[in-house]
Formats: sequence, structure tokens, C-alpha cells
Amino acid sequence: MKQLLMMVMAVFLLASCQETPKGYVINGVVENMPDGKIYLKSFRNKMFFDVDTAEIKEGKFTFKGEVDQPLLYGLATENMNYPVQLFVENTTMDVTIGNDGETIIVQNSPVNAVFQENQSKVFENGFDIDSLISKYPDSPAAAFYLYRYFTYQLPLDQLKATRAKISPALAGCPYVKDLDGIIGQLENVQIGKTAPDFSLPDTAGVAVALADFRGKYVLLDFWASWCPPCRRENPNVVKAFQDYKDKNFTILGISLDNNKDKWLKAIADDQLTWTHVSDLKYWDSEIPALYGVRGIPANVLLDPNGVIIAKNITGEELHDTLKEVIK
Repeated sequence: MKQLLMMVMAVFLLASCQETPKGYVINGVVENMPDGKIYLKSFRNKMFFDVDTAEIKEGKFTFKGEVDQPLLYGLATENMNYPVQLFVENTTMDVTIGNDGETIIVQNSPVNAVFQENQSKVFENGFDIDSLISKYPDSPAAAFYLYRYFTYQLPLDQLKATRAKISPALAGCPYVKDLDGIIGQLENVQIGKTAPDFSLPDTAGVAVALADFRGKYVLLDFWASWCPPCRRENPNVVKAFQDYKDKNFTILGISLDNNKDKWLKAIADDQLTWTHVSDLKYWDSEIPALYGVRGIPANVLLDPNGVIIAKNITGEELHDTLKEVIK
């Protein structure tokens, strides 16, 4: 009996020593790239940051590590313009990056099954994010899609209703925390609310405050030199400025640039002859976040008392709105 007990204990100890290691293992293949380097990049606020590097040998690579929870990462070789995206979770994942450098297949990962299933669909007109959240309320991938792409598309009441369907188990997920923060910001900048004041340096480095424009109709114009839709909209904004600049109206351009030379060149090239400010922090700028801006171009129209009277008016709608409110 004593010998049997010792044998059971030995088997138990051996099994304990052979437990599956914690953390993730990414076993990857890059098609048509036998050798080189590949970078694992973490994602934060629309930007990717290098966190690890591996050697590609005979088209294969491996990353090992540990994450607190499943989070979005990117993989990029030295000749890729933009990372391919995947969720990293603590399991062994088999990854294949296509020879186009844009496609990725991830196996043995439940969260990536949801992520990849909807990666192309999410950009289609009429994509039902509410149904996705309802189907996968505890998936970080579904929560990511709501946070990343729909905070600036859905009306606030609909955004809040969809958010309420996310499982409480994801309360600690950074995408859910950021989503809650954005909802709080949006509640503060609804039509009829007084616009939050702020101060940013202008092109000469001089601080300019929103309060300096009190007494005028002001269009807060969020844009950037690197944003093609913004540049296409700029001639329309220029026309609005020319039509109403002598009618108690002005524009305050708020740029999400991170390169001052490119910012200044775009101002000159597009003939944007109003006041411009920027802290040159790209998406880390606090002012777009203050106004719940998640995509550009975006704008907010204020009356002379600093009250928000319209949001995200572009094209002919911009001119129609100005014609209506500026008598």
C-alpha cells in the first residue's frame, strides 16, 4: 500500500512538472520569403509599436511570450507597408502570412476565429455590429470592432445600447474601457452642449484658446496633412470660409499631424487661411479625444456663445447649415 501511494505521488509530481507552459507561442510561415526579420507590434490608439523581433529562416518564425488577456497585435516584415493584424492570446497559434503581405490565416485561436470572420465584412455598408456583439458578447474581437470602427458611426443612444450587450466578463478589456471613455466624451459634446475649452499651439508655437473665439460662429475642423479625405474636403471648407468670413464666422483648424513641416506645407498648398493649431501628437492628441473624434475629417460648429449647434457637416451640408444659422 505504501509503495502504491509513493507511485501515485511520483506520477502526480511528474505530471505537474510537465504542465503546458503559460503564455503564447506563434508558429509562423511567411510565403515566398525564406529569410529576414519579422516584427511583433502591439496596437494602441490606431498605432502599432514594436515589442519583439524574430528571424525568418526558411520561411518560418516563432514568437513566444505571455499576455494578460487577448489583445490586438500586428506582424510585419521589413518590406511590408502595414502590419497584418491578429489577436494574441495565451495558446499555441499557427500563423500563415500570404505572399501578398496583406493576408493572414490564424489557426488554433478562438478569438481570431471571430476576428478573421469579420475582418473584411466590418467595412461593408450595412454591417450589423449590434448583431455581432449579440452573437459574441464575451469576445474581445467583437468589442474591438465596436470600439475601433463604430464609435464615430453610430448615434450615441445606439452606441450605448450595443455597448450594454457586452459581457461583464470583458470589463477589464482595454477596448471596453476605451469605449466607455469615448461614450462619456460623446455625452459631453452633444448638440446643445457648451463646447469644452482647450488651448493648443498655433503654427508659430503661440498658445491659442477656444475661448479666444467667443462671440463668433466657429467651425472646429479636425484634419491632417496625411488624410486623403481631409485634403479632398479642404476646397469645400475654403469656399465656406470665403463665403462667410465677413459674417461673424471663422474656422479653427485642429490638426492630427505629427510632422510640422508636412502640416505647414498642407496648409499652404490647400490655401487654408484661417487659424491652425496642433500639438503634433497624431492620435495621442488630447483634443480630438476631448471631442470624441475617432475619424477625420470631422468638425463641430459652435454658435457665438460656444454652444454646439451642428457636427460633422461636409459637402453641401456645410454650406446649407451655414446659410441657415448665419443670417
